[in-house]
Parts: sequence; structure tokens; C-alpha cells
Amino acid sequence: MLLSKKILSEYDLCDYCLGRMFAKKLNLKSYSWLGKKIHKKLKIQNKKCHICKNIFEKLPFYIEKMSDVSSEYQYRSFLIGTKIKPSFLDRDDQIRSQFKLKGIDGIKTNITKELTKLFSRKTKRAPSIREPDITLTIDFKSESCEINSKSVYLSGRYTKTIRGISQKQKPCSNCLGKGCVTCGKHGMTEFDSVEGLMSKYFFDKFGALQAKITWIGGEDSSSLVMGKGRPFFARLVNPKKRQLVLPKTINLDKIKIHALKQIPKIPFGPIPFQSSVKLDIETEHPITHDSIVKLDDLVGTIAIYEKSGKRSEKKIYSVKYTVTSPNSFIVEMRIDGGIPLKHFVNGENVFPNVSDLISNKCTLAQFDFEQILTH
Repeated sequence: MLLSKKILSEYDLCDYCLGRMFAKKLNLKSYSWLGKKIHKKLKIQNKKCHICKNIFEKLPFYIEKMSDVSSEYQYRSFLIGTKIKPSFLDRDDQIRSQFKLKGIDGIKTNITKELTKLFSRKTKRAPSIREPDITLTIDFKSESCEINSKSVYLSGRYTKTIRGISQKQKPCSNCLGKGCVTCGKHGMTEFDSVEGLMSKYFFDKFGALQAKITWIGGEDSSSLVMGKGRPFFARLVNPKKRQLVLPKTINLDKIKIHALKQIPKIPFGPIPFQSSVKLDIETEHPITHDSIVKLDDLVGTIAIYEKSGKRSEKKIYSVKYTVTSPNSFIVEMRIDGGIPLKHFVNGENVFPNVSDLISNKCTLAQFDFEQILTH
């Protein structure tokens, strides 16, 4: 009591800041209750707080602001961060140092704890330090509140039965995909690719700001993707909705998404896969029987791709071929994913390859994916 009287003889402190100086030593949780009791005991009326300038009286204003900002978000847990003026911290540090007050919460911690308690009471949601659904940041200087939500992770497959659709979307020309006012923070302004169509669905369905898609292999704009489809993963940035029932098949006109579901995280590292592909190949010279049958030698071999000092090895499991004209044939094969098929056909940086094997310069006119299998 003597120390509190000494402090109050030099500084006006609010109930919160005064109680904070002694609550931990007395094993009390309510700073305001203790501060009020000390003020009453010493018969000292609290004026404007030297440390916080009575900021705790304004907390209901910020609670309403947080409620408004978070009203469109689905969440079960939250975390609150605060930005306060450096002068608050300086005054708090000066008093704690002057009166040798150790092991007590700082003013910023006190404000954050009080906001957390009040917001939890109002929303009936639980505070969480580890991976909260939303994070609210209060800036007391600008009297603003920012919100960010934890990413939603998805896995699924897509099929493409119409040619002329590229896999990846061109980024916004203004921000190059980072997100700006021009593109509505999405990072893209058009939605005419597989990535664009998917992203548009995710923006509309989940209220996400951006969609970061991880592809399991890729295809040309002229390629079809059939069977069960190509697997993919997606990370949705700052989604508003996170508890949704998703249909088994999502028809996006030019593509379909299958078996879309939420997952805890995107798997780390490369994912091995096999592709059953159909290659339409054209040759420089007429095809002979003796040359085309050499394609049988590909079964069970390892295709090696080398570029920029990097080397990858992929196994070929099966090969079937059909001659369709004097200068064209079709190859249906199953191969480990990761070999560039155009290079495998024309012979650039891949060995063995189709051109060398049949001693005829070959060009891959078109290729389709009939099935993609993950291990």
C-alpha cells in the first residue's frame, strides 16, 4: 500500500494501470478491481491516466468495430493483436523502472487481454494463440481494425473435355498477381483458364481473397483431361466462409471439379504420379514397319530428362501404337509423371525418345490425359 501511495503521489493512474502494478504479486486476475480497491482505500480519485490516457474507457468502441469487421466471417476461434503509440510504452516502462516493478504485464499486454476477454464474452467464441480462425489487429493510432482469416486448404480433381483452355491464368497486368485495387486483390482480372474458373468459384463460394493452386502435373491448352481427372491442391487466402458442404461434382461449364474437400494442410514436397496419355505424333518421313515396332522397346525402360544440370528419371510402364497415315501415328502409354512429353517425342534432352528410336524426326501434334494416378 505504501508503494501504491508513492506512485499515486507522482502520477495519476487508472484502475487498470494501477492494479496491473500489483495484481500478479497478490495472485489476482482482475487489474481493474484491484486498482479500484486501492484508489478507494487511499481515498484518491482517479483522473486522466498518465500511462494509457484512459484508453480502457474506449474499449467498447473497438469491440463494436471488431464485431462489424468480423460479421461476415465464419470462425470458432480468434486472436487479437494491438498497435499502440510508442509513447504509451515509454511511459509504462519509465514508471516500472522508476519503482523497480518487475514481472508484471506491460500496457500493451493488458490492453490486448482486456480486448480478448470482452470480445470473447460478446461473440461466445474462444480465443486461441495457435492457428486461430481469424486474427483481428487493432490500431489505436488510426482507430482502425484489420482482419485476416486462416487459410482453407482443399484437394480435388478436375476434368477438361473442351480444347482451347489453358491450365494457368495470366496474372493481373498491374500487380503481376500480388493483388491490387485493379483486380480486387485477387491477383487476376480474367477467369478463362482452369485456374481462373476454379479461382472464381473459390472467390464466390468461400469469399476468399486469393487462391494458390498446386498442380499435380500439367497439360497444354489443346489437351483434354479425362478419367477421374487431374489432382490438385488449393490454398484459399483470407476466406470468409470455412464450414461448407461441397457437392461431389462441380460443373464450371468448361471444366468439372470432382471430390473437392477440405484438408488440414497441403502435402509437403513433390507427389509421385503416373499418367496414361494419348499422343498424336507426326513424322518428317514416311513410317516403316521396321521402325515403328521399335517402340516396343520402351516398355519397362527409364526415360531420363536432363536440363540445366538437373536430372530426373521416369519409368515407362506400357506402350501401344497405331499408324494412322503414312506420316502420323498414335501412341497410348503409361508413364511416371514429370517427363515433358513434347521433348520425349522430339528428342530434346530426353533419352530414350521417340525420334531417335524410330530414326525419324517426330513432332507431338496433340496429347490428352486419359487417366492420372497418384500413389
